[in-house]
Amino acid sequence: MTGAALHQALAYARRGWPVFPCQPGEKIPATQHGFRDATTDEQRITTWFTRHPEPNLAIATGTPGPDVLDVDQHGPAGNGFTAFARLHRAGLLTGATAYVRTPSGGLHAYFTGTSQHNGHLPGHHLDFRSQGGYILAPPSHVDGHPYQLIKTTGNCGDLDWDIVTQLLQPQRQPQRLQPRPAPGHAVEALTHLARWVATQPEGNRNAGLFWAANRALEADPAADLSPLAAAARQAGLGDPEITRTLNSARRSSQPRPDYQAEAGDRR
Repeated sequence: MTGAALHQALAYARRGWPVFPCQPGEKIPATQHGFRDATTDEQRITTWFTRHPEPNLAIATGTPGPDVLDVDQHGPAGNGFTAFARLHRAGLLTGATAYVRTPSGGLHAYFTGTSQHNGHLPGHHLDFRSQGGYILAPPSHVDGHPYQLIKTTGNCGDLDWDIVTQLLQPQRQPQRLQPRPAPGHAVEALTHLARWVATQPEGNRNAGLFWAANRALEADPAADLSPLAAAARQAGLGDPEITRTLNSARRSSQPRPDYQAEAGDRR
């Protein structure tokens, strides 16, 4: 596989994604400092991938590399495809640029790289790889089973892990969250939520806006969310992020028919 791995490693590098070799059939780095050694330097990549017999190929995640949502398949212990379908219904996966089947029958969804932290939702069998992480990529294999490209989409967008966490684990709200206002006071409730959104610090602004929008829509499915948008601007969010977050909240608040993600059907 050396020739195939080298060819693909150079292709990833030309895309701007830093790569490095791993031990044959393993996720263990074959370089001294692991993902910290990842590079787009073609000469170094060529040396690495010709020096190591049958290497696996790894991509360092987070900008300038991709962010990757890892949908685990743990057999009888469960899998992440139910959560993946929920994220799809909420419109959070529209930016995915590629889908890769993993050796276990799980899925990697590739997104534009960001500087977010890595994340883990064990109860939903999901992992998120961004800054400080890495993933194995085709043509790597583990236990004789390959990583296989399912499809590319032509899309190019990111995945906000804070919003994913808020959608799947709403009970884990920051301690600063205020009690939910009593029903029947929609205007007062919206004003209350907007004031809270305006106080959110960096790192919680998207998640806070998403939570507040869902609370407002629970009270009134036709609620005017513009006060929340104004509050989010005051907190420092840009209009594209605000629009995306409010649209996701509206989609997630609407009943949808059961959906089985395409990639999940292939597991």
